Amino acid sequence: MSTDPIVPLDPNWPKASLAEIRALLTAPGAKFELDTVDIGGVPTKVWKNAPPTLRILTQLVRAYGPREFTIYDDERVTYEANYRAVSHLAHRLREMGVGKGDRVALAMRNLPEWPVIYFATVSIGAIIVPLNAWWTGGELEYALNDSGAKLLFVDGERHERLKTCYDKIPALERAIVSRARGDLDGAALLDALIGTPGSWAALDDIGLPEADVLPDDDATIFYTSGTTGSPKGALGTHRNFVTNIMSSGYTAARAMLRRGEIPPEAPEHKTMLLVIPLFHVTACSAAMMTLVAAGGTMIFMRRWEPELAMEIIQREKVNMTGGVPTIAWQLIEHPNRANYDLSSLESIAYGGAPSAPELVKRIYEEFGALPGNGWGMTETTATVTQHSGEDYLARPSSAGIPVAAADIKVMDVEGRQDLPIGEVGELWARGPMIVKGYWNKPEATAETFVNGWVRTGDLARIDEEGFLYVVDRAKDIIIRGGENIYSSEVEDVLYAYPGVMDCALVGVPHKTLGEEPAAVVHLAPGASASESDLQDWVRHRLAGFKVPVKVLFAPETLPRNANGKILKKDLKALFVSDEVG
Repeated sequence: MSTDPIVPLDPNWPKASLAEIRALLTAPGAKFELDTVDIGGVPTKVWKNAPPTLRILTQLVRAYGPREFTIYDDERVTYEANYRAVSHLAHRLREMGVGKGDRVALAMRNLPEWPVIYFATVSIGAIIVPLNAWWTGGELEYALNDSGAKLLFVDGERHERLKTCYDKIPALERAIVSRARGDLDGAALLDALIGTPGSWAALDDIGLPEADVLPDDDATIFYTSGTTGSPKGALGTHRNFVTNIMSSGYTAARAMLRRGEIPPEAPEHKTMLLVIPLFHVTACSAAMMTLVAAGGTMIFMRRWEPELAMEIIQREKVNMTGGVPTIAWQLIEHPNRANYDLSSLESIAYGGAPSAPELVKRIYEEFGALPGNGWGMTETTATVTQHSGEDYLARPSSAGIPVAAADIKVMDVEGRQDLPIGEVGELWARGPMIVKGYWNKPEATAETFVNGWVRTGDLARIDEEGFLYVVDRAKDIIIRGGENIYSSEVEDVLYAYPGVMDCALVGVPHKTLGEEPAAVVHLAPGASASESDLQDWVRHRLAGFKVPVKVLFAPETLPRNANGKILKKDLKALFVSDEVG
C-alpha cells in the first residue's frame, strides 16, 4: 500500500507506466539493453552496454580531457591530468612488484590522490582495499592483516595513527604517504612517485601498462561489519562497479520519461559536491562511478561545514550534493542560507540512514531540487533500488524500485519461501552488483550468498507496483549519519569494562543523523562506573562515532525473550523518559 504524495503532483503524471518505460529503455538496441551472462555458475541479467572493466573505463574517460575531474580547495585536476597520474602510478606499482590479485590498501580522506590510487590499482588487475579513515589504529591494523595487503597508501593523519602498528602487519611491504605531517619513519612519499596534483598535467603520456583484466575479476575489498565477530571484507568485481554507471543512468532516464521528457543522448556535465567519504560504496560506487562515466566534476571538502558548503555551491554552480540526510537538514536549517544563491542545485540525494518524509518535502519546496534516495549495502556495491523525482514525492517512505538489472524478493525468516505482496520478511536481492562473497570467510559467505542472491538481513515489504519499504534491520545495525555502527562490536567493548555484567546498544532517533548509539548497562553488585567512564572506555578503543551518546544504568539484568535475546525494542523506550526500572 503506497502513501499519499506529500506535495501536489501534476495530475497528468505519470505519463507512462513503470512497465512501459522498462520495456522501452531495455529494448534490443537501446542504451539500457539487458543481456544474460554466467556469473559464478548463475545466469545473471547484466547491462549489455556497460564498460567491461574499470581499466577500460579509465581509458574511455580520458576523452573528457581538459574538463575538471576533481576540485579540492585551490587544487583543480582535469581528466587528462588524472589519467597521466593514474598511468604513472600504475607503472610504479608494477615496479614495486604489485601484480594481479595483490591487495593494495588505501586509508585517507577524500583527496585528489584517492581516485588516482583507486584507478591505478584496479587498472593492473590488483585489488584495492579502501579503509575507513575514521577507524582507530587497531581497527585499521585488523583490516590490513585480514586483507593481506602488501602495499598501503595513507595520508599524513592516518600515517601518524598507524606508526605504532606497522610492525604488527607482517604482509605489509611498504607504506606510501601523501601530505605527510611529520617523520616518514621508513615510509615513502607519494610525491616522489607521481608529484603533486598541480604537476600531474605535465607528466609524460606513457599510458597504462599492459594488463589482462576481465569483468568478473576481483577488484575491491570494502569492509563491512556483521552483528557478530570481526569485520568482513566484501569482495567486489569490476562488473560490480561498472554496473552502477548504467543503473544510475537508467534511473535518471526513467524519472524523465515518467514526467514526459526525453532523456538526452549524451550524458550532461554535472558538478557534485561530494561530502561523504569515498571509502564507502555509496560514494565510490553510486557517486564516483556515475560521475566519472558522465565526465562530471567532483568537489571535495576537508570536513563538512554547512556554510562553507553553501559558499562552494554558489561559487562552483554545484548541481548535486547529499549523501546522508544530515547534509540536507543542515543546509535547510542553516540561519544564513538566504545569503547564498543555491539555485544551481538540481538534486539532493542520499541513502545510508533513515529519513523523514518531511525532509523529502522540504528539499522540494525550499530548494526547488528533486530529492532522491535508494537502497543498497556494501554487499550490493551500493545501488539495487533507486527512488527519485515525482515517484519519491509520491512515496516518501519507500526506497524505490529495483533497477532493471536487479531483482528483489521478500522471504520468510527461514529463507524457504517467498512472501506475498505487502507482507514483511527478510529482503533478498540479486543482480550484477552483488559481490562474490566475503574475503577469506567461506562460512559467512555460504550463509549470506545463495545462488546469486544476497540475504540482506533487512526486514522489508514490497508493494503491488514493486516499491520497496525497509521497515527494520534484522541485522543489529545502528546507522548514524550514514556510518554503520554494529551493536555487538560496541557491546563487546563495554563488556570488557570491569564490573559490566549486562549491556545492550540501541539506536535512538536523531533529527539530522537518523539515529545515534545509546547504551543500557547493568553493573555487578559492588561495581561502580559513570556515564563518562564508559564513554571514555569506548572512545579509547573504537572510532568516535561509535561512542554511546548516552548511557543508562539498569538495576536488574536486561529484559530478554524466551530465546534469551535482549528485548532491544523495550530498551529504546527508556531513552524517551530517561528512566530505567
